[in-house]
Amino acid sequence: MRENEAREVLCRMGDLLYRRGLVHGSSGNLSVRLDDGWLVTPTNSSLGALDPAQLARLDASGRHIGGDPPSKEAFLHTCVYDVRPDAGAIVHTHSTHSVAVSCLDHQPGAPVLPPLTAYYVMRVGDLALVPYYRPGDERLAMAVKDVAVKHAAVLLANHGPVIAGKTLNDALYALEELEETAKLHFLLHGHPIRPLTPEQVAELGVVFKS
Repeated sequence: MRENEAREVLCRMGDLLYRRGLVHGSSGNLSVRLDDGWLVTPTNSSLGALDPAQLARLDASGRHIGGDPPSKEAFLHTCVYDVRPDAGAIVHTHSTHSVAVSCLDHQPGAPVLPPLTAYYVMRVGDLALVPYYRPGDERLAMAVKDVAVKHAAVLLANHGPVIAGKTLNDALYALEELEETAKLHFLLHGHPIRPLTPEQVAELGVVFKS
């Protein structure tokens, strides 16, 4: 994708996320990989009112070389790209139900969310939970980098999801599936649930392996 086209697509995606209620205020950030670096949404910007010309431009080493200053969490994105060469885009939001899941007291070794639906398994897969670090803390990026090697979808404790995809659309679809599954999780609270079995999950991996 050419840079000018990538700028337009990233702004359209920001507006879409804002209109769908998946981001609010100046929360959340997006990025797209280019041949020689990245485009990242600016710090303190509303994803619903992005200007293609003001997007932050980073070079291949992550140095800011153009546009407005990047999100203070830009290093989160570059760390994920470092370990996921197939990723062409990353979406980070504070979407309500996903953040609510990130605030729960999760038991070690238990899944962050149960595999309630086939599409959650297919689009999100095995969701990793990263311990809490304050926004902008570079230790957060290192913690995400460690788990992003094996997980395209990462949930930051008391913060929100970071999702990598081959394209912005792929990342969006995974984010939406995560948010809807989080809603189901709370709707089903107190009711006996029947998640997919390990065998059913394994079958999805075989049949729909990309």
